[in-house]
Amino acid sequence: MKRIDIYTDGACSGNPGPGGWGAILRYGDVEKEISGGEINTTNNRMELLAAISALSLLKEPCSVNLYSDSKYLVDSINKGWLFSWEKLGFVKKGKAVPNTDLWKRLLNLIRVHSVVFIWVKGHASNEYNNRCDEMAVKEWKKLK
Repeated sequence: MKRIDIYTDGACSGNPGPGGWGAILRYGDVEKEISGGEINTTNNRMELLAAISALSLLKEPCSVNLYSDSKYLVDSINKGWLFSWEKLGFVKKGKAVPNTDLWKRLLNLIRVHSVVFIWVKGHASNEYNNRCDEMAVKEWKKLK
């Protein structure tokens, strides 16, 4: 399996409001940057969409280290919450789990790839996370 590093970030102006996401995929010395945005969204949706968009580019099963400053994303996977939500039909305490549409897309992707989710501190010393943040902010600013 190819080993890929993916860095992701999402941003939103208002919550909800215009939002953007950015991702960097690294394979050896090759880097690819991708980004996008939505006019009316939330920060959590942008964090999820960054990961989904990056993983969706992989054309074959890969071993992935996915770095994110989103505790929402990383903890939902690493603490098993996502898999519990799935078993319960994406209902928690009698209410639909927020962002179910995106969680289902992410589940499909992590079942194809071997993905390790790694939390990094946002707005700190991680060059790739900072670049993703810049891309995400640039995307939501286009939508204002």
